[in-house]
Formats: sequence, structure tokens, C-alpha cells
Amino acid sequence: MLVGTQFADDAAVYQLNAETAVAATIDFFTPVVDDPYDFGQVAAANALSDIYAMGARPLFALNIAGFPRDRLPLDVLSTIIEGGSAKAAEAGIFIIGGHTVDDPEPKYGLAVVGQVAPNRVVRNVGALPGDRLFLTKPLGSGIITTAIKRGLASEQLIQRIVRVMGTLNRGASEAMVQVGPDAATDVTGFGLLGHLWEMVSGSGVGAMVNPDLVPVIPEVWQFAREGVVPGGTRRNLAALEGNVIWGNSVDEVDQLVLADAQTSGGLLIAVRPDRADALRAALEDHDTLAAAEIGTVVEGDRIVVERRP
Repeated sequence: MLVGTQFADDAAVYQLNAETAVAATIDFFTPVVDDPYDFGQVAAANALSDIYAMGARPLFALNIAGFPRDRLPLDVLSTIIEGGSAKAAEAGIFIIGGHTVDDPEPKYGLAVVGQVAPNRVVRNVGALPGDRLFLTKPLGSGIITTAIKRGLASEQLIQRIVRVMGTLNRGASEAMVQVGPDAATDVTGFGLLGHLWEMVSGSGVGAMVNPDLVPVIPEVWQFAREGVVPGGTRRNLAALEGNVIWGNSVDEVDQLVLADAQTSGGLLIAVRPDRADALRAALEDHDTLAAAEIGTVVEGDRIVVERRP
């Protein structure tokens, strides 16, 4: 076993021989959008992201689903699975089985198996002082999906957030493996700062983040000001108490956005300063949704969030 439960890594990794290790993960959740096909695509992209975050290449996947067969027609489940299958095909793999149970609330996701060289595994620990921090997708999916549930999101915004959540982290993973990171993770339910805290606390370092450099879907700011915020985001923010030092110019709206519980977010990558330009260029070459340098790893045991010129 190369990677288990010691730290909050994104997938387990088991070495088979000197050249090959397998990475394995499972992830599933309740619908975040109304369209069944879109939900299947987003859930599949989210599960695949764990493999990409480890620097691994997915090999195959299995479906896992819960479905209320007495309350919804089975063709809804079929459409969800079709969406997941299409996203898996985009990743270059097949879904070759799975398991479904009768469940009062729909749930869907994947168990994914990938492959990585033992000496190329990317952990969410190992960040060093001086490393630059990069984010590869904009924030805001938690707040926007809450707006969708409340009937406040336009159709155009729904399509945009489905595209963001449904975008594979394959290109971001290939770019970071090409350059060589010190640490990486994907940004999901614990929000940007929650996952950054896992990274820096596990690495024995701190971080500085400039909120003005963090990419955010523009409509998110107004929703956050109006209190359209999921409970998970507020819990994330509460859990950060004592671990984050907020600058005087960082208000509650900023804090909520930086703690927003993401679905299928981007990769958060720590890379040595002399490789930062190469990583930015590689991310741009792979057409990632963002290639934003948002902060720096520093000595210490806290995350400092403050605006800087």
C-alpha cells in the first residue's frame, strides 16, 4: 500500500510491481442539477477527478446508484447512467458494471480504478515553503446549485455551471504531471480553503491566499450577498475557525465563497517557484478552465487570506 488513510488523499494507491501501481476511488452523491443526463455527467466527472488528482490515468469504472423505483420512472435512471457513460467515454474508459439499490433519494457516482507509476504518485501532502498555488477551475458551484434549487438561476447560468462541473480534470492532471508538482488535490465538498487546509496541515506548512486572484463565477458574488448559500458551505467556514487568519479587507461574503462546497471542482496544485511559469503554460496548453496562481505556501501553521497589491 502506497497511499491509504493516513492523510486525506483523494484515492488509495496499491503497488503491483516496480513499474505499476493502481489508484482506486469511489464517489457518489444526490442530484445537483435537474436534468438526469447532466447529473450523470457531473457525477462521473467528479469521481474521475480523484484519479486525476493523484497523477494517475483512469482504466475503467463501475456504476454505483441508489434510485426510488416506486417514485420515479426507470428511464430517469437510464438517462443518468447514459450521462455517466458519455463522460467516461470522454475520459477514454468504459464503465464495465456496477450496483444499484432501491433508495428513497436518487444517488449516482462511480468507483474508478486507475494506473500510475509508483514514483509518480501525486499526494495532497508534500507542499514546501515557497511553492506557488494554482487553481484550475473557478469557484461557485455550491452556491449556484443552491440557486438552482431555489429557482433563482437563469438557464444560461445553469448551462455554464454544468459545463464547469462536467469538465474533466484530465488536462489539468496531464499538465501538472508534465511539470512535476510537490502536492495536489481536487477541490470538492470542503471548499477551496478546506482542501488547502488538508494540504498544508498534512505538509506541516502554512499558506497565503490573495482572494482577488481566485477565479470565481461572477454571479456567485450577488447570490452570496443575498444569502443564497448551501449549509455545507457555512459548515466549511465554521470548521476553518482557528486555522485561517482573515485580513481586514476580507468580508463574510469573501469567506463564504472561498469556503463554498464545490462539486467537481478544479485541481489545487502546489509547485516549486522555478516551475510555476512552466505549469501555467502547460495548463493553458491543455485549455483548463483556469490557470490561476492564487497564493504561496509559507512556513507556519495557518492559512492567511488577505488582499495584496
